[in-house]
Amino acid sequence: MSKEDLAVYVSNLSYTFPESEVPSLVDINLEVPWNTRTLVVGCNGAGKSTLLRLLSGKHLCRNGELLVNGLDPFAPISLTKKRQEDVDVQTTTYLGTEWCHMTIINRDIGVTELLNSIGMKVYQERCDTLVDILDIDLNWRMHRLSDGQKRRVQLAMGLLKPWRILLLDEVTVDLDVICRSRLLNFLKFETESRKCSVIYATHIFDGLANWPNRILHMDYGKIVSDVDYKKDIKFTENIGDMENGKVIKDENNKIIISKVNSLHPLALHWLNNDLGLPEL
Repeated sequence: MSKEDLAVYVSNLSYTFPESEVPSLVDINLEVPWNTRTLVVGCNGAGKSTLLRLLSGKHLCRNGELLVNGLDPFAPISLTKKRQEDVDVQTTTYLGTEWCHMTIINRDIGVTELLNSIGMKVYQERCDTLVDILDIDLNWRMHRLSDGQKRRVQLAMGLLKPWRILLLDEVTVDLDVICRSRLLNFLKFETESRKCSVIYATHIFDGLANWPNRILHMDYGKIVSDVDYKKDIKFTENIGDMENGKVIKDENNKIIISKVNSLHPLALHWLNNDLGLPEL
């Protein structure tokens, strides 16, 4: 498969913010196929958000090669140069936490007005699905909403138009357990039913045991582990006297997580190692 046919292609990518002397990303190499869900794990400052923002075109890539849906995400692309299949699709959608702090979001404006402003009537069936999944009341006024309710509106607006690449940067942190579960199921259905892929950076791992196809572990701007969920991870009910939630590797270097069906122990194991802390 050529690099133009991948959802995401990254080669020898390094990035340093203008005001810093320490690189945020170091020699990143990554290939993301279509119809996949990639989970990105790492401590604060590991480079997760920087990578997602580069993929979305919010920062200019100066070192290395970066293609999203076969295109340079930073270069302006005229409609005539877009693939015909993407004319009615938002090629890349980035959703981060900063949205809730925008001035307009905290004004007395209705949810219906916001959704209408980005094409609710054009995507009415999809909008109805998202409103149901995220449990949104179309009569809500933004200035009266909790952070969690505002986050639901952000997600509905961001996901309203079909996308090819969805980049999620900690945007589920404000959601309750039920809403988050329904959203993740929707995204899984999307990636299994049409040409699209999701890259999701998060610190919340409950409910993700059967969700990703792949897990990337980042530390100090590098991808230090690249785990295929089906091939490299095994959950087991019994490893002798091994305690719940402990992580080991077997003789084939497969990751074994004991007596739980959660990725939280693996994330905790990795991050403790990154920080030089003892296992809990």
